Amino acid sequence: MSVKETCPLCHNDGASEFHRDKLRPYFRCSTCALVFVPALFHLTAREEMQRYELHQNNPEDDAYRAFLMRLGSPLMERLEPGAVGLDYGSGPGPTLSLTLAENGFPTEIYDPYFADDPTMLDARYDFLTCTETVEHFRNPAKHWEQMVDLVKPNGWMGVMTSLITEDTDFKTWHYARDDTHIAFYSHSTIEWIADRYSLKLEVIDDSVILMKKAD
Repeated sequence: MSVKETCPLCHNDGASEFHRDKLRPYFRCSTCALVFVPALFHLTAREEMQRYELHQNNPEDDAYRAFLMRLGSPLMERLEPGAVGLDYGSGPGPTLSLTLAENGFPTEIYDPYFADDPTMLDARYDFLTCTETVEHFRNPAKHWEQMVDLVKPNGWMGVMTSLITEDTDFKTWHYARDDTHIAFYSHSTIEWIADRYSLKLEVIDDSVILMKKAD
């Protein structure tokens, strides 16, 4: 009998093994199509923190700013002037928040490791950004629900993560080789999330997703 796992996004208990490499197995959910690494194979919080501290996220790096503006530019086109946002999972070198603020959209930051101010989670925002973060979620159901709740009615969510597509060769995919990446999304998964939370979905490309909350 094949081993089954419970999906950490939709809680379907029939996820089956999708791939296995030398370090860990990957399961895929038949309901929401999330590909995930079982909790037994997650890094410890300390190990994870050590990996993040190696990231070279520098707001003075023009190339890094340009990378983040793949999300920032289409998001700003949809925001009302002066809209206030939150960068959820801002990381060790918050950059998108600075760029948005420079363009007239004040943006707070929250990160459980580098900017752990829980008062940021008590407010509600006109928009929320989450760049290169959802793939790290140990409990994606909890975090997606929290992100949606942080956004005001008619507000926007902007997410950046590399999606699994028909052209993805998972066994050689660089995104799956990062041992802090434990949740992998496809277009089907993003559509499931949008439907679950009644969000209007706009897929800009295979790594940039915009979602508008209902009024």
